[in-house]
Amino acid sequence: MVVASAFISCSNRIKEAESLDLESTPLQKIEDVFAVQTENGHLEMRFEAKVMERYSNDTAEVELFPHGVSVFGYDADGLLESIIIADEAKHTTPTKEAKVKEEKWEAYGNVILHNVLKQETMETDTIYWDQTESEIYTDCYVKMYSPDGFMQGYGMRSDDRMRNSILYNPFSNYAVVVKDSTVVSIDSVNFIGPFPKK
Repeated sequence: MVVASAFISCSNRIKEAESLDLESTPLQKIEDVFAVQTENGHLEMRFEAKVMERYSNDTAEVELFPHGVSVFGYDADGLLESIIIADEAKHTTPTKEAKVKEEKWEAYGNVILHNVLKQETMETDTIYWDQTESEIYTDCYVKMYSPDGFMQGYGMRSDDRMRNSILYNPFSNYAVVVKDSTVVSIDSVNFIGPFPKK
């Protein structure tokens, strides 16, 4: 009786294993990811994510970050230089058999790229990071804020530290001024003071 129940139990598990789609099932799942990249003892990059899921197929190893990522880049003096934040991300590493050999990062949804030292911030929906070329780029709509003002356009190219960002296909800037009617303003030059009581 015990042998028969063990056999039935094992055969059920084999059927479950055979029904799994290995390309849509993560091989590994890691929570609270924290990683640093250094060169010659100097901190270059810090990476944080709530969840990482690793998948594998014939052509690539794929890491998905469904709950967002935060990447912090540091300059040669150890100063925080760049910050990238996104709602989702994907890292693809090709296998030896793959025809395409590019290792690539993709970030989606409310992507914010901020160069701390230049005080430049870019907002877009999708960004690609080609590690082989050390380039960040997108063809999507981009808003760029800097000390020089506000710009917008479709498409952007930059080095991976966002030191030399180029905005492609810019179009006319616009500004919307919203005035709060509850704000009390005092004109200090023309202020007479309270009305005297009679």
